Amino acid sequence: MSTQTPHDPNHPKIKRVEVYWHTVTYKTVALYAVLLAAIIFAALYLINPSVYTHAYDAWVRTVAGGDSGSEPITQTQAKFVNLDGKVQVKKVNSVQWQDADFHTTLDKGDQIQTSADGAARITFADGTTYTVKSGTFITVEENSMGHEQPSSSAVHINIGQVDLNTPNYSSPDSKAAVSMEDSRAQLGSNSSAAVKSDPTTKENEVVVSRGSAEVQRGQEKVEIGAYQKASYATGGPIAKSDVLAPPDLSSPRNFEPLIVENPKEASIHFEWKPVSQAVSYTLRISTTAMFTRTAKEAVGVTGTGVDISGLDGGDYFWNVTATNAKKENSEVSETFRFTLVAQGKTQEMLLEITGTQIHGRVAEIIGKTEPGAALIVNAQPVPIIAKDGTFRHFTEPLEPGQHTIVIIGENRRGGTAQQKVTIVVPK
Repeated sequence: MSTQTPHDPNHPKIKRVEVYWHTVTYKTVALYAVLLAAIIFAALYLINPSVYTHAYDAWVRTVAGGDSGSEPITQTQAKFVNLDGKVQVKKVNSVQWQDADFHTTLDKGDQIQTSADGAARITFADGTTYTVKSGTFITVEENSMGHEQPSSSAVHINIGQVDLNTPNYSSPDSKAAVSMEDSRAQLGSNSSAAVKSDPTTKENEVVVSRGSAEVQRGQEKVEIGAYQKASYATGGPIAKSDVLAPPDLSSPRNFEPLIVENPKEASIHFEWKPVSQAVSYTLRISTTAMFTRTAKEAVGVTGTGVDISGLDGGDYFWNVTATNAKKENSEVSETFRFTLVAQGKTQEMLLEITGTQIHGRVAEIIGKTEPGAALIVNAQPVPIIAKDGTFRHFTEPLEPGQHTIVIIGENRRGGTAQQKVTIVVPK
């Protein structure tokens, strides 16, 4: 019997199958992988260059952290945290001035100038802040914060005033400074000072309100402490003297909301503690945190309190300076903030505080109000209120001690309510 497959005319016989291939070596595969990775990395760098900075820092901390010969990690940029009025910046590699905003970063050599109605607050990598007063021109001299290394920041005043505040440095060798034409004021940890320089009169002044400072010009060095002043003319000796302490503010308390029937007609009582040797005080009220716009001012107040009226509803800032018999003024006090709120004409709204909790230095306020209502806790709005009116709000960090938390609200009908709770923040 034959086993040969019958021939099918519709399917011709395939005589040969040809297969082609190309040999690819491991080196070629590796080369293409490297090229692809380079393209991806380049694209990511164009989108977000900081990714590589963070990655490099992490690598140094992991691989080279224990090597005494490794380079310290440094952060070379500062940023604006408050801006009022006109503030301009000229970058070190530019010839043009540009308006400053909160996205502007500052490097060594950058210049900042404020107009007559402008002011700015700059924070550096280590938490040091420089408040640039109106009509001031400065240059960033230094800003470094190494990994487990002392931090250092400095600005140079060409003209004007800078208020300097340093945090509690982790390293005792950390420092912050302000330089002038031929001198330099250097502050250590947890200190505050006001530094003024006027090249037209050639007069310079450093006033310390907290901590201490070292003022140096050439070989001459002078140490000044809290409520002391170093004053000198260019080329002259440094004179050290005591200054008046600023008053401690009492009322309205910081972040206190004041509910009145008619804000414009309401009389608001301001009060502070007396200062030894002071014969009068000056109260200033502003709508801006850096007092570039004055809402009200009371000059020559002989007591420790004064009533002010004529303020519209809204947020305000206030501070006080003291003056002695020689017409010498203290530095300004701490600035307090308050909110003036119009009392609703309709029935008061539902507002209940059901509990409080302390989380470190932050207080959590738990309560219930009417659906759709708006709440303010210590002048800060409550961002989330549930549909049933329940809410949980976390305050800003509070200093150790007893605090009165004020909660005010307004419903859709114009009704208002106020609640106060007392909490104690442990040390």
